[in-house]
Amino acid sequence: MDKHYFINCYVSFVWVFCVILLSTTIVGDYTSNNCSDIEREALISFKQGLLDPSARLSSWVGHNCCQWHGITCNPISGKVIKIDLHNSLGFAISQFVEYGDPGRPWIDLEDFIREFQKTCLRGKISYSLLELKYLYYLDLSFNDFEGASIPYFFGMLKSLRYLKLSSANFNGQIPIYLRNLTNLSYLDLSDERGFMLHVKNLQWLPSLSSLEYLNLGGVNLISVERNWMHTINRLSSLSELHLSNCGISSFDTSIAFLNLTSLRVLDLSSNLINSSIPLWLSNLTSLSTLNLNDNIFQGTIPHNFVKLKNLRVLELSGNSLSNDIGDHNPPIFSQSLCNLRFLHLAYNHYDFKLEIFLDSFSNCSRNRLESLDLEGNRIVGEIPNSLGTFKNLRFLNLSDNFLWGSLPNSIGNLSLLEHLHVSSNVLNGTIPSSFGQLSKLVYYEDYGNSWNTTITEVHLMNLTELKILQVWTKNIQTFVFNITYDWIPPFCLKILFLENCLIGSQFPTWLRTQTQLTEIVLSNVGIFGSLPNDWISKVSSQVIRLDLSNNLFNLNLSHIFTSHQKNDSGENDSIIPLRYPNLIHLDLRNNQLLGTVPLTINDSMPNLYRLDLSKNNLHGTIPSSIKTMNHLEVLSMSHNQLSGKLFDDWSRLKSLLVVDLAKNNLHGKIPTTIGLLTSLNKLMLNNNNLHGEIPNSLQNCSLLTSLDLSENRLLSGKLPSWLGVAVPKLQLLNLRSNRFSGTIPRQCSQIVYIIGNISCKITTGMD
Repeated sequence: MDKHYFINCYVSFVWVFCVILLSTTIVGDYTSNNCSDIEREALISFKQGLLDPSARLSSWVGHNCCQWHGITCNPISGKVIKIDLHNSLGFAISQFVEYGDPGRPWIDLEDFIREFQKTCLRGKISYSLLELKYLYYLDLSFNDFEGASIPYFFGMLKSLRYLKLSSANFNGQIPIYLRNLTNLSYLDLSDERGFMLHVKNLQWLPSLSSLEYLNLGGVNLISVERNWMHTINRLSSLSELHLSNCGISSFDTSIAFLNLTSLRVLDLSSNLINSSIPLWLSNLTSLSTLNLNDNIFQGTIPHNFVKLKNLRVLELSGNSLSNDIGDHNPPIFSQSLCNLRFLHLAYNHYDFKLEIFLDSFSNCSRNRLESLDLEGNRIVGEIPNSLGTFKNLRFLNLSDNFLWGSLPNSIGNLSLLEHLHVSSNVLNGTIPSSFGQLSKLVYYEDYGNSWNTTITEVHLMNLTELKILQVWTKNIQTFVFNITYDWIPPFCLKILFLENCLIGSQFPTWLRTQTQLTEIVLSNVGIFGSLPNDWISKVSSQVIRLDLSNNLFNLNLSHIFTSHQKNDSGENDSIIPLRYPNLIHLDLRNNQLLGTVPLTINDSMPNLYRLDLSKNNLHGTIPSSIKTMNHLEVLSMSHNQLSGKLFDDWSRLKSLLVVDLAKNNLHGKIPTTIGLLTSLNKLMLNNNNLHGEIPNSLQNCSLLTSLDLSENRLLSGKLPSWLGVAVPKLQLLNLRSNRFSGTIPRQCSQIVYIIGNISCKITTGMD
């Protein structure tokens, strides 16, 4: 190598170094010089038009708007190119609603929504955004613009390539001026509430020739449904098309959709399409996701679907498809659709043997299914051992079919399985010990079967991820938990639902360790005696539903409402009241509970919706503090030994639907304020010692369907004429064994079951 070579290399190196140094200096100067005054003032004006209750825009101060939350600038020019003010909490809620969260009970969703509403941007969108000449990205999704129209001037932001306004509570007609956004590649105007937005026509869409993603989910397209296909067919660059819940009821069968050769995702779910599955779908050979859920598709899956070799997700649930899939020759799901990851066929009219269906995948060199949903069909037979070959399954739903027998031993091969649903079949065999190998299982749901099986530690010992365990059997106590009393499980449940199972006479340790439970149902499980005080203390702070009905608990009711605090010596030193701040459902009926109902029950359970203490041995009075439990819908304390008078003021209990205080020792008059319960459906005060007349105020309870005042013996007066008029829904009226006088008013003839089945008996004297 000569010296000229080294000289040239040195010169080149110096030149490159200078360019890098200069570029760094320029970028540094632009980022340190902030955005322009015009753009900064435009953003400040935009902010001033908004309400920001959670101070998401608190960083919008100072001169450098490029450092403000949600703002991105070009690193060289310093121009504002991106505004992203989407509400991330709103997106989380949408995911929660669509996919659920097995670790969270449904009540959390309400709290979630309240928090979301506090974080929404509101107000008016300023014209000042037009000063942002280089803005290519605008995301205002999941905020709340309170039913305002989409600003027409958005159509003047001609640099926009990305526009997302989904679920932001816009209303009215989509402005046709959006047609000016010829550079747009992404457009999302969807709204989960549906029909907040509408269009008169879609003629503006073809102008968006660069569009790759279009989501009009929830937009009312009824007025354009005859030509929507023609319009969409002109968007040849489309990769994703979402038109769920748009009111579409038909296809134009003359269109072949040949222009949409790049389409990967097609979502037409939750419409009213009443037809066979169109053949042109099989020409969209790039499709990876096809969602036709919740329409009225009929007939069969076209054989031409063999062309869809790239299909990964096929959603056909909630239609009227009825072909016998297994009889296809070759089977529709072999070879051509071996790449499927998600196959959802729930709630159709499929009638085939499960074994034949699963065997139709046997020709696949590798089974890739991750999610299989066959719920709500007419599928028959035993669950075959071939199920164990679906080793990638994470979700399996076989509920609401006609399957019988046992779970196969091969179930243990599904090492990735997270959700298993087998409810509402006629399963009458056993659950094998290999069930215990499902180490990823999060959710097991099993309602309404007729098992004859025994569960041991082996069935549960490796279920480290289990969060939800729900078992309700038709045959009482043929689903038996035969678990060593002091065995400690590896899981930490959130929801436990066991009904008609047998878990033993004592409260076992494996249940005692479950202190993170939010929903607890242990109904008719054969437990008697007391409850562990430390367990009830630990679950009280988070539990939402507590159902211990139909057992033989013979503890004092105060045990549920108090905790015994121990001193240093280990002895009980003090009694601390327990609070259940999240409890909405308490069901302790049909036990052997003793004692009185706590006078401060309203403080212990301030958010209670349902209170059922019926069929126990409770005595004392009904606490007047119940009158402040504003959320209460069901109040049931029948079949006890309660005494005293009904409290006078019922005016705050506006949500009450059912009052059942029958078969106690109550006395006094029926309070007139019960007539303020305008939502009341059932009033059962029979078999007490009440006296006086039926309050005329009850005519305000126009939704009453059942009124039973029988067997009080001391109720008197004439039967009110308004019974057949003011309460038109009344079906059950029982007044026998009282001192009512006179005749039955003619108006009562409108009550369907006043005589005969209901045994209404009006006499002129003591019965």
